[in-house]
Amino acid sequence: MVFKKLLGALGVGGPGVDTVLTTPVVQPGGTLHGTVELTGGTVEADIRGITLTLVARVEIEHEEGESTGLYPFARFSVAQPLVLAPGENRSIPFAVPVPWETPVTTIAGQRLHGMQLGVRTEVDIAGALDKGDSDPLEVEPLPVQRRVLDTLLQLGFHFRSADLEAGRIHGTGQTLPFYQEIEFSSAPQYAHACNSLEVSFVTTPHRVEVVLEADKRGGLFGGGHDVIRTHVVEHGQADQDLTGLVDGWIRAAL
Repeated sequence: MVFKKLLGALGVGGPGVDTVLTTPVVQPGGTLHGTVELTGGTVEADIRGITLTLVARVEIEHEEGESTGLYPFARFSVAQPLVLAPGENRSIPFAVPVPWETPVTTIAGQRLHGMQLGVRTEVDIAGALDKGDSDPLEVEPLPVQRRVLDTLLQLGFHFRSADLEAGRIHGTGQTLPFYQEIEFSSAPQYAHACNSLEVSFVTTPHRVEVVLEADKRGGLFGGGHDVIRTHVVEHGQADQDLTGLVDGWIRAAL
């Protein structure tokens, strides 16, 4: 993106690195393309490897409350050992797979507030690892994910926020150490029974598990609680009208 400072592993006169993403917007299960641009410094550099790491800012709950931290969730080696001569320019292309469970950060070009993903470049220079900087990564939903989200909006739900939570969703095929929650305020027709609705996707090449967590209102004497239900849609259902299906999911949960 922007030219990065000289790598610190060799101190003054070391090489510079710039990671350029030619596909800055990807989809879960897609491929991230780009190049790592190396610029030789004033001395020869023995580069033993270059690794790209996908990272996400995740909320972590603990006894003292809640904190956030960067979670690496995919790592790829993109270069063999090489020697970079002083002043030499070298471009290293890469194409790496994006995990199917990668959370979405934008919908129809609109960023989801609270989401932060990045691509971190790590360069091993003579055994000294320099993590460099992170370039932002934007992820659009897959067509069937977009269909589910659009259906919720059509039913009258309103987007409220999104975040990543450390942990696992019980009973799903989740493989990443965190999951995304996209929260909506309740639609009018469900407001008597539901305060809000959170949606999580657990995606594979063949299907998507849609996890709905409804904040169910209590009765006259309280008793409100969360109701969690998991449903499955196929990628081929992206072209279908899911209004009746999703409405049925929500009414059954409430």
